[in-house]
Amino acid sequence: MAALDHPSDRADDASEGLSRQLLVIVDPFARRADGESVRIAKDVLCAGAAAKVCLPQNPEDFAKALAKRGARRPVLVGDDRALLRAVSLLHRERELAGAVLSMVPVGSSVSLARSLGVPGGTVAAARAALYGAERRLDLLVDDSDGVVLGDLRIPPVAEAPDASLARPWLRTCRSLVRSLAARPVRVAPPDSAAPARLRVEADGVTLVDLDQPVEGVSVGPTTGTGLARVEVRCPSAAPLTVQARTVTVTGQDFRYRADSVAIGGPVRRRTWTVREGAWGLALP
Repeated sequence: MAALDHPSDRADDASEGLSRQLLVIVDPFARRADGESVRIAKDVLCAGAAAKVCLPQNPEDFAKALAKRGARRPVLVGDDRALLRAVSLLHRERELAGAVLSMVPVGSSVSLARSLGVPGGTVAAARAALYGAERRLDLLVDDSDGVVLGDLRIPPVAEAPDASLARPWLRTCRSLVRSLAARPVRVAPPDSAAPARLRVEADGVTLVDLDQPVEGVSVGPTTGTGLARVEVRCPSAAPLTVQARTVTVTGQDFRYRADSVAIGGPVRRRTWTVREGAWGLALP
């Protein structure tokens, strides 16, 4: 893991607002996905603060860099997986409450970061990391100590591909496949599976039981309320939506997708609890 120190004339502003002593952790996937955006992010951050840049090669290096941050404020240059990894590590070490994260989204999956309010542009996100204000956000924590920043879905629903990320070689491959296939095979979308049998409880109240088929469940924190938004979809019925502090789902070997990037399970029972204002993110 490589590390570089970049002093700045503006580092004396540490006493104003968020710490200007930064630990810039550049996710290896971001370096491979978009090296130019990574370079721009480092230039902006190092020009505006006393920044130590770390280039971890694997998740173990990532964890070590975060653990040795000292008084420096972590700035993640990467995608949603990097953000989720950092929050998960800090939560497991019980250091999440005292940390304020910043993020510069780089990579193919950054919808979570944008939904949280992180600017999509590299320069704008880097400036938010330098000059933004801390915002406390709610967190979903499950009974296995896993975390959810945005929302979770049961069963897991795959995201549609982002057309803007298509590369010429990918389009060429797809064209070749289409030309060779006399009759393309129709594949059912992931969310068209047969309804599951699940018991969904919100704050101890049963919303649906195992005798009622369920097409899908979604759960997500509603920051500022300390409650989660719970939606249950059943065949031939309007979606049922409630708010609750704890949500328990019981069923036979079900899986779930957390924050569109992590698949959990299979499990037969899982409880998620809202932690109000559990983590901090620097936003414009």
